[in-house]
Amino acid sequence: MQLAAIIVSLVLTAVAVALISRAVVRLVGVIRQGAPVPAGTRTDQPGRRTLTLAREFLGHTRMNKWGVVGVAHWFVAIGFLTLGLTIVQAFGQLFAADWTLPVLGGFLPYEVYVEFIAAGTTLGILTLIVIRLLSLPSRPGRKSRFTGSTAWQAYFVEYVILTIGVCILLLRGLEGALHHVDGYEAAYFVSYPLVAAFDGLSTGTLQTLVYLVAMIKLATTMVWAITVGLRVDMSVAWHRFLAFPNIWFKRNASGAPALGALLPMTSGGKPIDFETVFEEEGGEETRFGASKIEHFSWKGLLDFSTCTECGRCQSQCPAWNTGKPLSPKLLVMSLRDQAHATAPYLLAGASAATPDTPATGTLPAPDRPLVGTAEEQGVIDPDVLWSCTTCGACVEQCPVDIEHVDHIVDMRRYQVMIESAFPSEAGTMLKNLERKGNPWGLAKKKRLEWTKEVGFEVPVVGQDVESLADVEYLYWVGCAGALEDRAKKTTKAFAELLHIAGVKFAIMGGDEACTGDSARRLGNEFLFQQLGEQNVAALDAAGATRIVTTCPHCFNTIANEYPQLGGAYEVVHHTQLLQHLVDEGKLVPVTPVEGLITYHDPCYLGRHNKVYTPPREIIGKVPGLRNEEMHRHKERGFCCGAGGARMWMEERIGKRINDERVDEALSLDPDIISTACPFCLVMLSDSVNGKKNAEAAKESLRVVDVAQLLLESVRTEALPGDHTAPEAVRS
Repeated sequence: MQLAAIIVSLVLTAVAVALISRAVVRLVGVIRQGAPVPAGTRTDQPGRRTLTLAREFLGHTRMNKWGVVGVAHWFVAIGFLTLGLTIVQAFGQLFAADWTLPVLGGFLPYEVYVEFIAAGTTLGILTLIVIRLLSLPSRPGRKSRFTGSTAWQAYFVEYVILTIGVCILLLRGLEGALHHVDGYEAAYFVSYPLVAAFDGLSTGTLQTLVYLVAMIKLATTMVWAITVGLRVDMSVAWHRFLAFPNIWFKRNASGAPALGALLPMTSGGKPIDFETVFEEEGGEETRFGASKIEHFSWKGLLDFSTCTECGRCQSQCPAWNTGKPLSPKLLVMSLRDQAHATAPYLLAGASAATPDTPATGTLPAPDRPLVGTAEEQGVIDPDVLWSCTTCGACVEQCPVDIEHVDHIVDMRRYQVMIESAFPSEAGTMLKNLERKGNPWGLAKKKRLEWTKEVGFEVPVVGQDVESLADVEYLYWVGCAGALEDRAKKTTKAFAELLHIAGVKFAIMGGDEACTGDSARRLGNEFLFQQLGEQNVAALDAAGATRIVTTCPHCFNTIANEYPQLGGAYEVVHHTQLLQHLVDEGKLVPVTPVEGLITYHDPCYLGRHNKVYTPPREIIGKVPGLRNEEMHRHKERGFCCGAGGARMWMEERIGKRINDERVDEALSLDPDIISTACPFCLVMLSDSVNGKKNAEAAKESLRVVDVAQLLLESVRTEALPGDHTAPEAVRS
């Protein structure tokens, strides 16, 4: 038995080491095919990056959002990384059943640690197996986060871990019996029942069992290594190794997820400046977006190979949850498979390695279009690409920091700027932005019409004030706030609140153009730069330093993306300023607003910019309101369906996202649905009005901005059509 165990274990080990070594070289080669990134953007602040990696791994900060799953996975991950010496122990036991590690063998803290982590790993993987079995796609179907995952690979990995964990504990029990442990000892505080069970067996029998179990443990380990060595695209297993560099190279050294600003479009590792790109030598070779797998950055290819197929992104995706073809998980898996299928051609030189089209009619990997229909044999279907709302739920939930939104937008950029292939409705929006500077195509003078509907003067830069030095804030109204009837109610309410509180502010008026948020997320980077540079020039000319806006999309763009264009400003959202004014006593809500209210988190305010508290604190200060959260809120809030330029596109597949969100709100039977974004206000209002017509919502249900609620409570009296500005009620 002993000789057979030694031969089997050593042969499998030799094969495993060879295959794993080859696989590592192959993986590095695949990742190196990616495009370069701007210098220093992934390697800055190495010390801070290392601390971020240690915090995310040791604290399991991303996984622990999922409760028991996070705890179970922590034990499995720690066990995998720190129980490596048990492999050495098992090799030694093949040659001498009572062999122990030098120095550490018999060292009580080490023995206790092995017992604790081995037991935790075994119980942890059992927990994860049960969770997977309870969530099989055959049961909840599309609602299962495991739908589309490669099931056999997940089962293989889980049962390998379970087998190894059991073997470690069995070997501990046999070791204790061989060493004649008599009575309970701390070193065997978990495995002592096994020690007692094996007690009484002959020494020869115990030795044979040690050889057998050690062989099973080593054979299982090496079969796992052989399998993953043969399957370089088996990211369910490879994430154990790749997660560490993927987290270390993440966009933000601080550890923040890749949300907020989009990365600038790059070519050759340098950001593209559309004013000079075609003037530079080689400008005609500039690459716009991603049309081939190698056009993604090397970090993108690392992302694809790190996917654990856990489906947390999928379970939170508003598109997937409403019957659309987009699953962030399946998208990344498709890109991963394409990367590994294409790599041999790229490594060998595509022109020399690409074979003739196979008889089946399928295209060789390098020739498959990255975006295309099933008939075109595209890797990603166009409906998948255009279903994304860029809400960031996938990025927020991913435990290994994959940057889904950046990759989706990169593909959109090529489709829009080179192929001119995008939903036709979005084309109207782009033309309006180009010609009139707003998505509706309305005249500049329309931006000022709302100022005639309030009972006080609203200063306009260039007309009433020459410089912003004399005002506290520039109020960036935004296109929706100035031109959309429902959003204008928020604009007027906020302006009136500022007037009541005595805050000096001014607006840009006709000099304000769209920030370019929708154009950029649709993929038209050129138009975004054009609009952005125009706005930055206007803001700088006006001397803007402090800006407040009622639109989270404007807030995100000006605060996080205009610095890429040379415009750096202090930007706050109107809920942040209103909360500050309430806290200072400049706005005191006194008039009760009766009813049950539920608050909807705008994605670009909450998830992208982590502003969750101010709107809720304002609601909490309004007398009479009873607040109840929807099931999906804050970090797990559900999109209204308007982000990613979806505001300007029709939903023709599945259930409308805004209907799904309103249905969730209606389950609470609220009197008021509140939000803090003009896009959300429009989307939620449309759905509520449709449900009122269908008699699925009560007629008294209102959808309002937080500013409107606060104004109702701050006013000493609220009369229909009354636009006066009463004195603030001060404490």
